[in-house]
Amino acid sequence: MQSHRNLTPSEIDLMERNGCSCTDWEQVTVKEGFNPSRVKNSRFSGTIRLGIFEKEFILPGGLTKHSGLNQAVLHNCFVGDNVVIENVQNYIANYTIGDNCFIQNVDVILVDGMSSFGNGVQVNVLNETGGREVHINDKLSAHFAYIYSLYRHRPRLIEQMKKIIDYYCDKHSSDRGTIGDDCMIVNVGYIKNARIGPCCKITGAMKLKNGSINSNQHAPVYIGRNVIAEDFIISSGSTIDGGSMITRCFVGQACHIDHGYTASDSLFFSNCQGENGEACALFAGPYTVTHHKSTLLIAGMFSFMNAGSGSNQSNHMYKLGPIHQGIVERGAKTTSNSYVLWPAKVGAFSLILGRHYQHADTSNLPFSYLVEKNNGTHIAPGLNLRSVGTIRDAKKWPERDQRRDPDKLDCINFNLLSPYTIQKVFAGIDILESLQSTAGETSEIYTFQSCIISNHALKRGLQLYEIIIHKFLGNSIIKRLEKTRFRNNEEIRERLDPKTELGLGDWVDLSGLIAPKSEIDNLIDRIESGQINRLKEFNQVLHELHANYYVNEWTWAWDKIQSFYKLKGNEITASDVIHIVEKWKESVIGLDEMIYSDAKKEFSLSFKTGFGADGNIQEQAMDFEYVRGAFDQNPFVMATLKHIEDKKALGDELIERIKYI
Repeated sequence: MQSHRNLTPSEIDLMERNGCSCTDWEQVTVKEGFNPSRVKNSRFSGTIRLGIFEKEFILPGGLTKHSGLNQAVLHNCFVGDNVVIENVQNYIANYTIGDNCFIQNVDVILVDGMSSFGNGVQVNVLNETGGREVHINDKLSAHFAYIYSLYRHRPRLIEQMKKIIDYYCDKHSSDRGTIGDDCMIVNVGYIKNARIGPCCKITGAMKLKNGSINSNQHAPVYIGRNVIAEDFIISSGSTIDGGSMITRCFVGQACHIDHGYTASDSLFFSNCQGENGEACALFAGPYTVTHHKSTLLIAGMFSFMNAGSGSNQSNHMYKLGPIHQGIVERGAKTTSNSYVLWPAKVGAFSLILGRHYQHADTSNLPFSYLVEKNNGTHIAPGLNLRSVGTIRDAKKWPERDQRRDPDKLDCINFNLLSPYTIQKVFAGIDILESLQSTAGETSEIYTFQSCIISNHALKRGLQLYEIIIHKFLGNSIIKRLEKTRFRNNEEIRERLDPKTELGLGDWVDLSGLIAPKSEIDNLIDRIESGQINRLKEFNQVLHELHANYYVNEWTWAWDKIQSFYKLKGNEITASDVIHIVEKWKESVIGLDEMIYSDAKKEFSLSFKTGFGADGNIQEQAMDFEYVRGAFDQNPFVMATLKHIEDKKALGDELIERIKYI
């Protein structure tokens, strides 16, 4: 690092002739090569370090501006090389400013006393009145926040996790702020106690107070016009724009908040999008998306969720205050004008239509429709499995991962089918069969947690759940036996043996991370004992679990294969495997055909209404095809047909490989 030197008398003289002043020129040091002619009309106080000014900036439209200082007031500031600072209305105080920064037309940028820059801010997520508060930090993951907010029944754990956060906050507190290399801060009002990472662009923001903007060269952050942010952390690759306002919020990696979105006491994790509406006490797990002006997400936990316009929840029954919460498990959707009265819990990949007041827990009835009818909730178990929208969602999430930072905070498992969802399917079958045996198979309706399931819906649900079990278990065994030539049944058994019990038992979804509950319990025990006492250690354990997902998944799947198909691991034969694969082929093709039929509805005559503005039916059909394309040429339809062919060939290949054993 090049050392700084004192100014020479001639340099001081030139700067004073250029309109500069200083309370003590001895406190100003500069790099060798410093050009005093590039500093004009500026005032200095406290300890000042200045770099060299050799670079020109080329601005949009082709205008060039040479680096240097003009109309600036700096107090206790260290300025890097090739920086532009001009038109500072008040002052910049207690900041280290990196190389190649462009700071123009700002009111005030200061650090006042010791600051943790948003680290340690208490966010009253899920319960506005407190009790599930999360103290945010730069390295916060959805999984840490999940455990910290929901495991309140283990006070020792919460105490130790708070110590981990406090250690991190103390370590990163300072009385100096930083503006990283290659930042642009233009037309900004008030910045106080903010730490700004490299390559950040801030244009037209109104107020940024007590926060960290964790931008970097791989994933820059953009803060746009009229944004107000207070007590916040904004992670790499995110955008906050369009007059949005966030207060006591954590914004995860590659999030997009725009068009006047308002959020308080909320957590947004990777790839969330919030536009037009509002959030309060929201736990927005990865891929929570809300775009509509009339949508309120409040006191709920979501992930991989798409909120329809007018979606709303209520956490207040006007008795003891806004104390109620809800959990909507991964992959759920709400239709326009949907409403849920908390408390409630909705199963994974469910669709919520209408208004619901029953406080139901449908977590063990995944892939369901919850439909309002006659002021009650009707459940159609498993119906969402045959929806083209469900499959389309599962395919689009990995493609829409905008995280460019190599250090990813959240471990995201995109799988539609996993031990987590399939264990719920098994539980759903038990529920439905129990209802059948209690009320009789001929009953017209069944009651579950004040909700109604029709006889037809129950039988269809059992059928769909069985199909998806065959699909998942078949997928697992085919994957396990792929690319291997077997000579006898012993070799097949050897390959199928997981040789570990890691993965048996229940699985959990920690807001994106799917893992065996036993391993999460082990992690919690290690935190409580003090064995894990740093954020880095916590995150490392979860990243390892994420990396080993498929190994652990097979252990679980192999156990279920034996119980579901009534087999013994040490007796399984090639013919048993072939039977499983045949059931798998039947299920995959059957389900894909349902999805194909569902997609075809989008091309029916009724969906062509409004096409062909002034023409006849023939022109209407032609207009529809030019806009939407032909059904058999639709990319998703073509992919579905290819999926049927590929899966059939995959199953046939395994059968051919082992049928002579």
